[in-house]
Amino acid sequence: MGCSSERMIFTKLNTDGFILFGSRILRMFAYGFLSVVLVLYLSKLGLNEFVIGFLISATLIGDAAISFWMTTNADRIGRRRILVAGAGLMLLASALFAGTDKVALLLVAATVGVISPSGYEVGPFLSVEQAALSEIVSDETRTEVFGWYNLGGSFATAAGALTGGGLTQVLQRFGVIPLNSYRTVVVLYGLIGVVMGLLFTRLSAAVEAAHLSSPQIRSRFGLHRSTGVVLKLSALFGLDAFAGGFVLQSIVAYWFHVRFGVEPAPADTVCVGRHPKGDRGVGARGGFSSERISSLEFLL
Repeated sequence: MGCSSERMIFTKLNTDGFILFGSRILRMFAYGFLSVVLVLYLSKLGLNEFVIGFLISATLIGDAAISFWMTTNADRIGRRRILVAGAGLMLLASALFAGTDKVALLLVAATVGVISPSGYEVGPFLSVEQAALSEIVSDETRTEVFGWYNLGGSFATAAGALTGGGLTQVLQRFGVIPLNSYRTVVVLYGLIGVVMGLLFTRLSAAVEAAHLSSPQIRSRFGLHRSTGVVLKLSALFGLDAFAGGFVLQSIVAYWFHVRFGVEPAPADTVCVGRHPKGDRGVGARGGFSSERISSLEFLL
């Protein structure tokens, strides 16, 4: 039944839908790919733990601020433009991180660029892509499409973590010094951003917000009657993200390296196990279960 349901969902996706699924998988692969070696790379650049922690914090704070502005203005500026700009910020972060060891420039890259120390979703992509998907799928299949969308991204992150750590180990066995093996991962992260940007340019106008002819009620942050619900859900997800901040994937990999001398390839197996578990049930069964219980009950 699960296989037939999966086939049914994907046969109902148009070209825009496949592009959005593909970009999600690419992006989450890139996040997992980089997150395993990011702190190790910064350490090899000669930065101490305090500076590394400061850069990681700047990454998360800067991402939250810039992404908030980009997503709340996406419908006015254009969703495709925002997605392409986000891919460009991935490339910017990669170029600066790979090209310098100056803390000031790394701080600019961490604050302005899109980079994920946790391996989880950052940047303006998720909100804009989900809004775009809502424009091109039916109400009946939306929850299940989002379930597969999240599940695919979760497995892609795990695959990226496995690949990133494995690649650095292979390069080091062929004589590449650890710093340059980590830098290779940083450069490839930026190239994935380029591929994503090219994919986003292929999206059609169907993913853009529908602008109604009737006058719209102006409100802060685009919230109207849903303000109370959005604030409650934001508080819930904010608490979850706060707890997750104590065990960032980059920090976990670095701790295993410092505490036990574990190299990136073995460490990435720990990170691989962290990602698919939670989303496997939600992704594969979320749409199926939502036919029997409400979305809120399933979330609880």
